[in-house]
Amino acid sequence: MRPSSFEQHLGSDTLPPCQEQQPKASAELDCKVCYLCHGLLTLGWWSPARTLLQTSGAAGLELIAGACAMAPHWAVWLLTVGLWGLGIGAEVWWNLVPRKTISSGELATVARRFSQTGIQDFLTLTVTEQTGLLYVGAREALFAFSMEALELQGVISWEAPAEKKAECIQKGKSNQTECFNFIRFLQQYNASHLYVCGTYAFQPKCTYVDILTFTLERREFEDGKGKCPYDPAKGHTGLLVDGELYSATLNNFLGTEPVIVRNMGPHHPMKTEYLAFWLNEPHFVGSAYVPESLGSFTGDDDKVYFFFSERALEYDCYTEQVVARVARICKGDVGGARTLQKKWTTFLKARLVCSAPDWQLHFNQLRALHTLQDVSWHNTTFFAVFRARWGDVDLSAVCEYQLEEIQRVFEGPYKEYREQSQKWGRYTDPVPSPRPGSCINNWHRRHGYTSSLELPDNTLNFIKKHPLMEEQVKPRWGRPLLVKKDTNFTHLVADRVTGLDGATYTALFIGTGDGWLLKAVSLGPWVHLIEELQVFDQEPVESLVLSRSKRLLFAGSHSQLVQLPLADCVKYRSCADCVLARDPYCAWSVNTSRCVPVGGHSGSLLIQHVIVSDTSGICNFRGSKKVRLTSKNITVVAGTDLVLPCRLSSNLAHARWTFGGRDLPAEQPGSFLYDARLQALVVMAAQPRHAGAYHCFSEEQGARLAAEGYLVAVVAGPSVTLEARAPLENLGLVWLAVVALGALCLVLLLLVLSLRRRLREELEKGAKAAERTLVYPLQLPKEPTRPPFRPGPETDEKLWDPVGYYYSDGSLKIVPGHARCQPGAGPPSPSPGIPGQPLPSPTRLQLGGGRNSNANGYVRLQLGGEDRGMGLGHPLPELADELRRKLQQRQPLPDSNPEESSV
Repeated sequence: MRPSSFEQHLGSDTLPPCQEQQPKASAELDCKVCYLCHGLLTLGWWSPARTLLQTSGAAGLELIAGACAMAPHWAVWLLTVGLWGLGIGAEVWWNLVPRKTISSGELATVARRFSQTGIQDFLTLTVTEQTGLLYVGAREALFAFSMEALELQGVISWEAPAEKKAECIQKGKSNQTECFNFIRFLQQYNASHLYVCGTYAFQPKCTYVDILTFTLERREFEDGKGKCPYDPAKGHTGLLVDGELYSATLNNFLGTEPVIVRNMGPHHPMKTEYLAFWLNEPHFVGSAYVPESLGSFTGDDDKVYFFFSERALEYDCYTEQVVARVARICKGDVGGARTLQKKWTTFLKARLVCSAPDWQLHFNQLRALHTLQDVSWHNTTFFAVFRARWGDVDLSAVCEYQLEEIQRVFEGPYKEYREQSQKWGRYTDPVPSPRPGSCINNWHRRHGYTSSLELPDNTLNFIKKHPLMEEQVKPRWGRPLLVKKDTNFTHLVADRVTGLDGATYTALFIGTGDGWLLKAVSLGPWVHLIEELQVFDQEPVESLVLSRSKRLLFAGSHSQLVQLPLADCVKYRSCADCVLARDPYCAWSVNTSRCVPVGGHSGSLLIQHVIVSDTSGICNFRGSKKVRLTSKNITVVAGTDLVLPCRLSSNLAHARWTFGGRDLPAEQPGSFLYDARLQALVVMAAQPRHAGAYHCFSEEQGARLAAEGYLVAVVAGPSVTLEARAPLENLGLVWLAVVALGALCLVLLLLVLSLRRRLREELEKGAKAAERTLVYPLQLPKEPTRPPFRPGPETDEKLWDPVGYYYSDGSLKIVPGHARCQPGAGPPSPSPGIPGQPLPSPTRLQLGGGRNSNANGYVRLQLGGEDRGMGLGHPLPELADELRRKLQQRQPLPDSNPEESSV
């Protein structure tokens, strides 16, 4: 495709294929221009670029041709990256969709698995490329496997003794998940031995393993304090460097003493200070050794980096914030002479930033780390896994960091705590010399400092109080490589792959909390998700490790171990499917018409495109064989809806249907409808005009792959089910299901009736109980209108007038519970007291003229003559009103004795 030929494509939304294999100089120029334009098309910028070219005319085409003639392929690729940086949207990193989804059943042909009854928690995996063996540390067991066949070569049972487990349980730990010997550290010590550490029921121990016989050294176990955590759930990291063990762990039973320590080897044991501004509740996730002394012009020392999360102290807020950190120590550090004796004098730490500020996304919880080393240590790259919450959504992210950026931060300004303002800020005063925290290099040696023991006290006191750096370590490209919502990333490993174009690509393998494995390729500032694999069934991926020499990946979970090939190219069955996968491990072989691993077919003519995904014409140009599909015959009754499924080649493809050789629109009301959820074409109320050949094509990046074919016949007749008829022998199963469903409905009906009857009985019992406990109000009868009785010489009983409640002498006789109902009387006023509690005693009333109660509990109230006179034809005085109100409020208990006075 020549630059001059672009003029005829400026009015189109598509581009012709790039034919870079033509042995012509002009074809090479065409290829570069084509790559640029196809890159614009891939990123969605072809339309504005086309408008610009239409405006500039021939001058714009001449400019592009001239620039591409002098630029190599990688320069065009960098230009594409630059175009991304000018304003490509967040869709290149936010919640990407994997191109393919592979279930556990589909993995059965390529995955090898190992599990054993009673063995759990395959947490620690170590590969030895020299011997071709995989060593696995599980709960109270160690295994040795051959990497290629995953055949068991040896097993060691290393259980914690019963008395140790009993002590663990007595200290309050669980006998189900904690009081065991969990193998947390397993690395090769030398050519003949492995070094292994376990929690040993919260009493960590370490020992050696003979590689030849694969047995434990049965002498006394070493104390694992500072080498292995007590708690199997706590973060831990460690590595062996030249016979010395560098580890970051919790140093006591309670987990309150975090420490970064060096054990074993010729140097003195070293550790961090127990100060909150050194380490504050850290969660260690990874460590890396970088031999920075190799080829160093300054005579620098090798360094060990530790990655962890901790609670930050430097932020002015009421709630403590968790942040990610990277810390550094020098291999040759032996501590100070007087200050920081046997403590790190080169301990520095800085914050790791993984955020997208434009989206208000900040990831602070560091979960996993992988170090990707190159031939030169200068190109060391760190890939970190983070977690965060954005509102109610769980997010996981992957950020990439370069060693050069970390070194720059550690050479920058320090942060200090200012006592007067009680705030953290940048240290602005002069820094002591030699520079605090730096390794011993040529400058130190020239000035007489050959060891950290010779450093002055002012330098050591400064680094003791200022281990935190002011600047932050920012990710490459200034944002995450990948962010997924509703996903929990657990582990990550990376690999460098050389493509057919000579470029080096980074492949990422990311484990999730629900047992899936994401395979991705890093393309500069963005990531392409190749596929997602269901490795485990609802079990988190607990560990990951890969073998570069064997091209194998190993994953461990709670119950099993799985081996997977890095290059599973067989599943790509067509040229377009293989090329569109953009898998750096795979390429299409023109000779064999198969998708093959890149490394094993160097002599074949191979096709691979990792960067540019628009490969619409490449496979056609290569003359690859097209996949022919056999159409399925379907007969349908007129007036019935017809569903035609179409399985697409990838999650990024969309269906394109043809009927009678013509493209069908995405939706034709009243006739055709495409259901994206079902991935099927729905023919509504099929008629004879709908009969014919239907073909479904999976379209992706301009490539069209045949997916399904149907020959539909429409006949007249009664409506019948369109689904395929079940064999007659299956009718018995249908009737059995119907009978079972009917029986289930009957049981449910009987259960509902029984519950209804029991509920009715309970309600009746409750009603009777309520009736027994009803409290009836006591109402005082109205005043009689008859003439009052006059006192006489009779007794009290003779003085009683049955019509009223007055004695003949004018005294009021009160009988609790014997008030007469008055027709038309209103309901009593509600009691102001607490329901069910007695009212205040009426004896508190100062009743004038009252008499003592008689033997029957009656109370005689003597009314004066004036009062009696008023009671004949006027309302009762205030005292009588108050008494009546109190009596109305008084409520007799059901079992009260009516003889007992309530006044």
